[in-house]
Amino acid sequence: MIQCCLSENLQMLSPTTSNVSVSGSDQEYPLELSVVMPCLNEAETIETCIRKVQSVIQKCQISAEIIVADNGSTDGSIELATKLNARVVHVDKKGYGAALQGGIAEARGRFVIMGDADDSYDFLEIPKFLDPLRGGFELVQGCRLPSGGGRIMPGAMPFLHRWWGNPTFSWMVRLMFRAPIHDVYCGLRGFTNELYRHLELRSTGMEFATEMVIKTSLFKRSIAEVPITLYPDGRQVRAPHLRTFRDGWRTLWFFLIYSPTWLFMIPGVFLIAGGLLGYALALPGIQIWGANLDAHTLLFASLAILLGHQAVSFAALAKTFGVREGLLPQDSATDRLERTINLERGVVLGGVSLCMGIVLMGIAVNQWRVANFGDLEYAQTMRIVIPGVMLSALGCQTIFASFFLALLRIPRR
Repeated sequence: MIQCCLSENLQMLSPTTSNVSVSGSDQEYPLELSVVMPCLNEAETIETCIRKVQSVIQKCQISAEIIVADNGSTDGSIELATKLNARVVHVDKKGYGAALQGGIAEARGRFVIMGDADDSYDFLEIPKFLDPLRGGFELVQGCRLPSGGGRIMPGAMPFLHRWWGNPTFSWMVRLMFRAPIHDVYCGLRGFTNELYRHLELRSTGMEFATEMVIKTSLFKRSIAEVPITLYPDGRQVRAPHLRTFRDGWRTLWFFLIYSPTWLFMIPGVFLIAGGLLGYALALPGIQIWGANLDAHTLLFASLAILLGHQAVSFAALAKTFGVREGLLPQDSATDRLERTINLERGVVLGGVSLCMGIVLMGIAVNQWRVANFGDLEYAQTMRIVIPGVMLSALGCQTIFASFFLALLRIPRR
């Protein structure tokens, strides 16, 4: 039974962010809702999906349209959609995200609800999404997992997706991006047309859905989650489009490139801390559990510091680039970075480190000269040479990174 008012079943909360935008007048958007379905040879199920949407529209008296974003179907899907009076948008660029981008670009509704055309999502649940959107939320994410109140029917989701991949990546998106959701992969979701245009999503593949969640959270736009039921794929002839390990890997690297802090900064800080600890123990020659920490320990510690410094530099560069390209928001961390690190300070700091390294290496060369360029005391000499080499490398890295950062900050015309 279609429920047009779900306030008694959905605990409605006011959006907590201060910059909630519910702009979009009737003049901007002639319809209240656009339902967009990506389609690639879905002749087995497209009719069922369209008819469910039509029944909701009629029952709830919604001013709406149905858009089928065709990605090159050859099985009669488009003929079926056209016969049922759905708007067909032909998208030449291949990919799940590309199809959705093409369909949403043509949407005339103030709100957009997207969902797959394989009949795994029940479009009769559209009112669940429309109520929070009307209440001011900008993204309403469906949740199929029991952790968020959802339900998965037997055979509807592969074992690895249900118990490992989806819960893991959903936990990661909560940890890394503070997104208040439990099912990052759910393809049934609603959002405002204004939010979609603000986010400027770029992914043309399966990452489209995760990019939407990540950027909505990063830009601190309001998000709600509603429980839904996932049913077995209605297709019998065609195999699903998902590829477990390929799509899982693509999701992982996508998470990382959108989080310079987790990809670069945190590993870098740990490496630098470990390297400094190694120096603190090895320079005075401390013995631990019978092991003498000497020049070899200094080499490992120097490697850790160099790698850590490089990772921290990459974090600053990636953050600057991401903000410049609109991938990441301008936030307090970016403001502090701009105030603290500039070309002049970087060159001075790098120059000091380089000079210190050259001095230490000069001392080592002088010791060699005093010994008539013969054998030296290995342990003592390496305690000077290794820090000298490391400081010289750190200085050069800092100078080069400072110039690269300045290059990224050059204003566009």
